[in-house]
Amino acid sequence: MEQSKKNVVGYLPDETPPPAKLIVFALQQILVMFPATVLVAILTRFDIATTIFASGFATICFLLITKRQIPLYYGSSFAYIAAITGLMASQQALGVSEVDSIRMAQFGIMMSGLVSIGIGLIIKRSGQRFIERVLPPTITGPIALVIAMSLAKNALDNAAGGGQLLAALGARDMTGIEGFADLGALSNYVSANWAVALITLVVTILFSVYLKGTLSQLPILFGILVGYAVATVVTLATPWKLIDFAAIANANFIAVPRFTLPSPNMAAVAAIMPIALATVPESTAHLFQLDIYVNELARRKGSKKTYSIGDKLGLNLIGDGVGDIVSAAIGGPAGTNYGENISTMAITRNFSTSVLIAASIITMLLSFSGTLSTLINSIPQAVIGGISIYLFGVIGAQGIAIMISQKVDMFDSRNLAVISTILIIGIGGSYINNGMIPMFGIEMPAIATASVFGIILNLVLSFGHAKQAGHNTAE
Repeated sequence: MEQSKKNVVGYLPDETPPPAKLIVFALQQILVMFPATVLVAILTRFDIATTIFASGFATICFLLITKRQIPLYYGSSFAYIAAITGLMASQQALGVSEVDSIRMAQFGIMMSGLVSIGIGLIIKRSGQRFIERVLPPTITGPIALVIAMSLAKNALDNAAGGGQLLAALGARDMTGIEGFADLGALSNYVSANWAVALITLVVTILFSVYLKGTLSQLPILFGILVGYAVATVVTLATPWKLIDFAAIANANFIAVPRFTLPSPNMAAVAAIMPIALATVPESTAHLFQLDIYVNELARRKGSKKTYSIGDKLGLNLIGDGVGDIVSAAIGGPAGTNYGENISTMAITRNFSTSVLIAASIITMLLSFSGTLSTLINSIPQAVIGGISIYLFGVIGAQGIAIMISQKVDMFDSRNLAVISTILIIGIGGSYINNGMIPMFGIEMPAIATASVFGIILNLVLSFGHAKQAGHNTAE
């Protein structure tokens, strides 16, 4: 029995792999976070290199603030996209330049960071009972599922080479789609992307299931490398250019990110600051996921140490808020703890904060290298889509694991009411109007709306159920 425990491969938060492994594990974490982080920058018009630098810088600040007790990576948040793009569109309609609009958004993001810090301080002062009452597993579990399901479309869009291509095929209308002679050519291009995505997905799953020892901790990296190799063959041997090798060759080896200072603006505060509320249930779900997986790894390794991660929500939110402030202060977008990186840690059983620090430092260095940044950014959408199908699914599975581990009573009508409404509002809202629910003359972010509605409903239905309010479990 002791021998089997010693043979368990994995790293706990306070453990550090040997230097060579440390670098390889760090690169895997970077590859996982890079596509989504860059995508947010592209959609919000923030400088890509600055966004990359801010991601690494904010992660280091987060790990230092939390005293390396919470192994999380900070990346660009999708929850803020609609608010930021809406603000920038309205300001540019008034004649404000894009750069100045970004500076205004930076100020709103910094203010949202203060909201996160404030909530974190309240939770730290109120203690674990506050978390259990306001954010029980009937909230955090479904929110993790909602996050995964809201990202499902992105995964499949990427797998096909782009959502606009799928839409064109479905509508049989190539208006605005350039570079293809007809629908047949477009269909063949989409099929080539699907082939790369499926190969990437399958080999990644096979790697994660069958690799042993140290190699078992690198399935995501290996999957991306295989997918990139297949995409290279497709690019060289067919008319379909999935990789832009010219862009890599022409990239400047050294390129300084565009750092900008925030510009105070009340419109930005009103549009962006409230979005911080949506990150609270998401952060809670992430902590519960980590708590489950880290302590299970500790048990399998025979460690007598207990990692109390699940009760550090207040500290996590303070670190998250600091991350938003330092990111926005230099021109980066709002961020959050990345579920993709948590999924990678869960799959590879590698929760070492040293790996995350190494990944952060490498990321910051990469932001100054146009060649390396372009190379990583050249990973085809199809490869990202194949990996994302797996990673986003793991996020959803972790949401289920939260409810199972906390013994949520699925026959309790109160629990069913909370869980069901969160799922439908969150998932349904994510697929209409770019994730914004139009209601009463305003538009509300789907995940934030589902979170707030679920929290309020749970508190209302908790009256008369004081004994069960904390855990929502069967007695």
